[in-house]
Amino acid sequence: MNHAALAEFQEVMTIGPPAGLSAEQRQRLDRLYGELWPAPGLARRDRRLVTITCLAFAVTADPLRAHVYAALNSGDVSIGEMLETVLHFAVYCGWPKASNLEGQVRSSWAQVQQERGQEPRPLPARGNDELGPGDWEARLQRGEQEFRDVNLIGAPARDTPYQHSGILGYVFGHVWQRPGLSRRDRRLITVASVGLCEAPMPIASHVGSALQSGDITSSEMDELIRHFAAYAGAGRAEALKAAAAAGESRA
Repeated sequence: MNHAALAEFQEVMTIGPPAGLSAEQRQRLDRLYGELWPAPGLARRDRRLVTITCLAFAVTADPLRAHVYAALNSGDVSIGEMLETVLHFAVYCGWPKASNLEGQVRSSWAQVQQERGQEPRPLPARGNDELGPGDWEARLQRGEQEFRDVNLIGAPARDTPYQHSGILGYVFGHVWQRPGLSRRDRRLITVASVGLCEAPMPIASHVGSALQSGDITSSEMDELIRHFAAYAGAGRAEALKAAAAAGESRA
């Protein structure tokens, strides 16, 4: 690895590079850490959220473990924020993959605590107060408003289980309103997630609303897509690029 890439790798991953890399592996790391990670346009924490989303979707054990550990060890993402990321990821990429991600979070957090000379502690039980209102009509109304605020379009009808219970009651009636992550954080995770799932309507909706809301600027979206392409592939990134171009034309 060249000197600049080596220094960036150590900053991002909080450890030195692995030994015995092939020439191809060294070239990839030079591109990732010499060019991509230090590039302007996205903060390191933003890049961590996108990277972890991509690796959790691919279920790549060693890279996922390494990036979760680095995010926690660096302090860029707190344990509370990482656990919220798991829940948001579960909504858009599936509960089985989120279960795997949570397992990596638990083991990485224990490792970080041990390396700091602390006895790893169990995660505290969560209070029921963070589940939101128990009044279902109030929850649905909040979900409809959150849907409008996030997606910048009218809320869907309550005429299917998917829309009534899932979208309005849970995704927007609860998850998007949880305080553990900002709306911008959730947009970063969501844009990466829908790109990974290759779902045309959610891609158009979430990329477009992220840009139109101003939560992610045009230049930030370009950099998000460039980072996404490095971890999820150029093919998947093309759909995000097309949605971004369409969203900018509407802005």
